[in-house]
Amino acid sequence: MAKTVLIAHASKYGATAEIAEKIGEVLRQSGLAAEVKAANNVKDLSAYQAVILGSAVYVGRWRKPAVKFLQANEEALANLPVWIFSSGPTGEGDPVELLNGWRMPEAIQPILNRIQPRDVVVFHGKLDADKLNFIERRMIKMVEAKIGDFRDWESIQAWAKAIADDLR
Repeated sequence: MAKTVLIAHASKYGATAEIAEKIGEVLRQSGLAAEVKAANNVKDLSAYQAVILGSAVYVGRWRKPAVKFLQANEEALANLPVWIFSSGPTGEGDPVELLNGWRMPEAIQPILNRIQPRDVVVFHGKLDADKLNFIERRMIKMVEAKIGDFRDWESIQAWAKAIADDLR
């Protein structure tokens, strides 16, 4: 029986959703069934044998739909293989170093401690100045975030392939 993997995501402008789609594509190419859904559209985990959850990060915080997904499904997630990813930092270099060692919002760390994900990663993100509102543009300027698409597709694909290998 083919394993069905859920790739749930919380994306504001679509860049994190595109990462989730790429992960789903890699899993399907590896022979696994995979469904990619917005986290706020997932109501039941009983059809899934594994879950990958990703969220865009803004000012050190995950998107609310991802946090609510974790809170609502903590018990089920504790009994499934789970992988977690964040996307957000822009610029060159290691994304965790760009975030001064940050890997996960402190507010959700206790839930992750109980779920025990198999891996937690941070991927580079994308900032499109044309999509940002006035407040976001001011915040980006204040923190001197780099504008552009810094997603490392090779790294994302390699991570997804390692998950596929683990599940097979």
